[in-house]
Amino acid sequence: MIRTSFNDSWQVRPKANPFAELSGQVVPYRSVTLPHDAMIEQNRVAPAGEVTMEGAAGAYFPGGVFEYRKTFDVPEGYRGKRIILEFEGVYRDAAVYINGDYAGQRPYGYSQFRIEADRFLKYGEANEIRVEARAHRDSRWYTGAGIYRDTWLLVGEQTHLAPDSLRITTPDVDHARAVVEVVAEVVNQSFAVRTLDVLTAITTGSGEVVASDVSRVTVLPGEPAVLRQRLYVQRPDLWSTESPALYACGVTLKEGAEQVDEAGTTFGIRTLQLDPEQGLRINGETVKLRGACVHHDNGPLGAATFARAEERRVEILKEAGFNAIRISHQPMSRAMLDACDRIGVLVVDESFDVWTSGKSEFDYSLSFPEWWERDLGAMVAKDFNHPSVIMYSIGNEIPETGSPFGALWGRRLAEKVRSLDPTRYVTNAVNGMLAVMSELGALQQQALDQAAEEGAGINTLMADAGDAMNAVSSSELVTQRTAESFAVLDVAGMNYAEARYALDRELFPNRVILGTETFPTRIDGNWRLVEGNSHVIGDFTWTGWEYLGEVGIGRARYAGPDEPQHAHNGPYPYLVAGCGDIDITGHRRPASYYREIVFGLRSEPYIAVRRPGGHGKAWAGSPWAWSDTISSWTWPGFEGSPIAVEVYSDADELELFVNGRSLGRREVGADHRFRTEFETAYEAGELLAIAYRGGVETGRSAVRSAQEAVHLAVEADRQSVAANGADLVYVTVELTDAEGVCHTADDCEVSVDVSGSGVLLAFGSANPSTEERFDTTTRRTYEGRALAVLRATGPGKIRLAVSAPGYEPVETVVTAE
Repeated sequence: MIRTSFNDSWQVRPKANPFAELSGQVVPYRSVTLPHDAMIEQNRVAPAGEVTMEGAAGAYFPGGVFEYRKTFDVPEGYRGKRIILEFEGVYRDAAVYINGDYAGQRPYGYSQFRIEADRFLKYGEANEIRVEARAHRDSRWYTGAGIYRDTWLLVGEQTHLAPDSLRITTPDVDHARAVVEVVAEVVNQSFAVRTLDVLTAITTGSGEVVASDVSRVTVLPGEPAVLRQRLYVQRPDLWSTESPALYACGVTLKEGAEQVDEAGTTFGIRTLQLDPEQGLRINGETVKLRGACVHHDNGPLGAATFARAEERRVEILKEAGFNAIRISHQPMSRAMLDACDRIGVLVVDESFDVWTSGKSEFDYSLSFPEWWERDLGAMVAKDFNHPSVIMYSIGNEIPETGSPFGALWGRRLAEKVRSLDPTRYVTNAVNGMLAVMSELGALQQQALDQAAEEGAGINTLMADAGDAMNAVSSSELVTQRTAESFAVLDVAGMNYAEARYALDRELFPNRVILGTETFPTRIDGNWRLVEGNSHVIGDFTWTGWEYLGEVGIGRARYAGPDEPQHAHNGPYPYLVAGCGDIDITGHRRPASYYREIVFGLRSEPYIAVRRPGGHGKAWAGSPWAWSDTISSWTWPGFEGSPIAVEVYSDADELELFVNGRSLGRREVGADHRFRTEFETAYEAGELLAIAYRGGVETGRSAVRSAQEAVHLAVEADRQSVAANGADLVYVTVELTDAEGVCHTADDCEVSVDVSGSGVLLAFGSANPSTEERFDTTTRRTYEGRALAVLRATGPGKIRLAVSAPGYEPVETVVTAE
């Protein structure tokens, strides 16, 4: 079927009450281009009383019901053809109407779905499609709302290749040749028997045909035919994270000389193997997953899913040392899957955050019993040809996993996935504490009794919530209650349960474990466990990329009257979770460089300076919270004040210099958690860290103070983009001195103006707590930086002018072609 973008010429408004409109209260529409997030444009709402989970979960954005509409012409020549509308994602409870008639719905906000539109259409004249979407107290994180992913119009003949039916497998692969099995479904919705020729070709990225086949298929009316072909690729280039080689497969249906339909897909040739002795092997080589949990929002863009936004995230994550992404906790977008295929990043694609037991008042648990099979099917159909996808996760922290009926549900889901795709593995991200929540009180009492015998109290026991979660997860109760839920899986996904890793090697010698969610502050110990245990195949930190919602769980905080000891979330106007290695603008934070060192991917030391305002205060951050640091030596107003400097390194020793004066050498490396720290008094100038192994220098790094002569600097991530109406330009705005050092303490309001062949899509910063909006042209920098996101609207020059009071204006020009 012919696919064309259906993203243009939409309008949106808050859904109007029809009775109110009859009385004259008209709510106007406004024009938008998809993808579009209606929630990010709302005014955030400060809670009237104390912080609630409801408000904090969604970053204090209100929910609502949103109504989209579009008028489009259907040519008379389309009469008798099959016409389908495809939605990659609508959040949530989507209801679709065509020319006023109900055409279909989809409760789950993360599933792709299709509407057979032809029976509702008027040919040779204008038609109207209307889509309703609603979001209200239905999630534990920021979801966005509306038609936030791409839409497509599919047009084909009565006989055609069913959408998403072209599926590629490589059941037999060696270095000499690969067997490529091509399967597709041919649909005949006419009244005649059709016999068609099928032409199939496999090509390389350069277009060279490396395998082809011609066959014939007869299709009865109303009875789809499965087309199956085996092709052979000689000396195949295997797909891996280091060399993500891709092939293309094209299938053409012909009747005589007439082309009836065609379909194509990209795929990779690679093998997967799994066992507790050699772990996960890709193309015969053991691979440890250096994983990032990632939510679906794109920071300043909200939930709007643009292909370039997804690609940029994958690029930055891989540059930071990650080789795998667990999308959390919903199916990954097609655009991100495509990017992972091209860039070489492995994927654990996750289906649900809830099954039958709800976590929010109006979440998907209300629809799960009726819709789970269709939503699993949509995820697998989307993922099937992507070589980056190695595993499906059937859930996240599902409370039912600790009960027999929960294990029964797990078995249903796992077997459903296997029936749809037997080539990949199945996991489930189990939280042992949640699995035994109903009996947690008894476990806590046991722990208290044991602590009392050892002379410890409740405050000692609960000083680290991570220790408490591990204590529960490694208990005999959790062992027994989760045994069946783990047994239905290929890989036992464990959230915050590294205490089970060694234990389960003895208790369950055939169990393969994946740390599906772990605390960022524990990566050094966790990675030692991953490397030291063949049955543990990787670690996924919470989180690799900062996200909207669950505000403040990883914020820097200190004990005091203004910070309740057990406050989980940050107060309004907190915006982000605070636990991402990379902030919402794509800037790497200190934890990211520390992780890179732990992974063995960085030899240079990294300098992180604690903010001097917190010096001497008692740290009260959660296990998700990194230290209150930034890689900056610019602290005006703190001259002579005490300041702590953290340095990360895998070397034996580390020496730190302040303006050429040595503060001494300290032991560092794996035995010291890859870190050391120095106390000094702040004086502007230079910090220099030199790492030594066996007395020999192995690397050095420096951080310099910004000079007073600061100017605006702008840098676009690319100088040319596609003029397709959807490509994006990311422009970083910084306050720097003449040597390019960012002045992290000299923030100001910056204004932007876009002209030419582009529009401003979003303008924001990484400020974790602010009332500023992303859809304005003026924004205050945070730690010297801001980010503008532009969308190309057509061919030509896109000009971004940047100004700020007291600074010379600057601009950058990007070409859309």
